[in-house]
Amino acid sequence: MSKALWIKICGLTTPDAVDAAVRAQVDAIGFVFAPSKRRVTAQRAQELSRNVPQSIDRVAVMQHPTQTELDEVLSVFGPEVLQIDIEDLAALKVPSTLRVHPVVRAGRELPQALPERILFEGPVSGTGRTADWTQAQQLARRSQLILAGGLNPENVADAVRIVDPFGIDVSSGVESAPGVKDPALILRFVSAARESQEVLVV
Repeated sequence: MSKALWIKICGLTTPDAVDAAVRAQVDAIGFVFAPSKRRVTAQRAQELSRNVPQSIDRVAVMQHPTQTELDEVLSVFGPEVLQIDIEDLAALKVPSTLRVHPVVRAGRELPQALPERILFEGPVSGTGRTADWTQAQQLARRSQLILAGGLNPENVADAVRIVDPFGIDVSSGVESAPGVKDPALILRFVSAARESQEVLVV
């Protein structure tokens, strides 16, 4: 593995969590606009990310939105990336200038041709359940795979070693309580992920 591991912290709801992600120099931060303990409004996401460096992508995480809901998030929040279930894309008009990370879920039928980059997740987001790493490993050979689902500071090194993903995405694994991010856990997670990659490179 020669390319730096892409790292995203998802489901941010507080300034402290955003600051921790920025200090850890992650590649992306995610704000959830789907039903969840981590759900925020487009206005709140815009406020929380106002001072985030341009080097860090801001991701709008949505699931089964209406066109009106999508348009509001894009207009008010203005993300660099849209993360959305791959099945949702057919019914929505998404600006061609917006990068999209289609979510492919374990246990569902996969498209014959995968997009260049996908996010591989368990059947339900935000539950802390580990995704199927064997299936993820196979998909990582066909696409730039971002691994999500059940990652935490203790298992992220094994996940990177086994799956060899393009990137990793964590939410509940860096929380002190459901929906409450722990800045110390964010820093531990990012450190563990980067250290695991250094071992692989050696």
